[in-house]
Amino acid sequence: MAGEGTQKCTHVIFDLDGLMLDTEIIYTRVTQELLNPYGKVFDWSVKSKMMGRSTQEAARVLLEELQLPLSTDELIKMSQEKLFEQFPSATLLPGVEKLIHHFHRHNIPMAVATGSGTQAYDRKISNHKHLFQLISHVVKSDDPELQQCKPAPDIFLLASARFPTQPTSPDHVLVFEDAPNGVTAARAAGMNVVMVPDKNMDKAKCANASVVLKSLEEFDPGEWGFPPF
Repeated sequence: MAGEGTQKCTHVIFDLDGLMLDTEIIYTRVTQELLNPYGKVFDWSVKSKMMGRSTQEAARVLLEELQLPLSTDELIKMSQEKLFEQFPSATLLPGVEKLIHHFHRHNIPMAVATGSGTQAYDRKISNHKHLFQLISHVVKSDDPELQQCKPAPDIFLLASARFPTQPTSPDHVLVFEDAPNGVTAARAAGMNVVMVPDKNMDKAKCANASVVLKSLEEFDPGEWGFPPF
């Protein structure tokens, strides 16, 4: 499926969780362990509302949806220790390594824009540093210059502004996302979006993306004006 109007893009920004790294399986496992004592189930209807949000926002959604007798801070503290233990086991999702090496080889500027804070990010990429060092820069949720997290456009605008060579316009930036909140944020920033949603995602929530793929292995750089594989 071709890019919109065979758009020529020059820069790319990647989301992290669920797009580059398979951390969603870790979040699901840890969250369900925390819910077991309360007899609650962490199903897709709840998880889909949490995806693409900051840690604080995601925790708030979980508490509201499942009516848990905890504060946001309590829930975060309970989950963080378990998550941090397991983050280094996160594996790369299909197509990620090939794509990053391809962009790097052709000097395409790359950034990451993630809802993860610095400590969580460092843990998640700890076994993939060889790959992430090929990326120009990362904007995380605890960045002092970040005003609002996704679905606001701020994180993508900030990531774009930090490229050493600026894109001539926002629509020359191609964003890779898996979550509707991220797609909304990228669109609000005036950028094109390739969405690789979870297979359980409601197709109606993918309508805002420029193109929807089952995997990054399906991505064709040439359709967006990048050098082909």
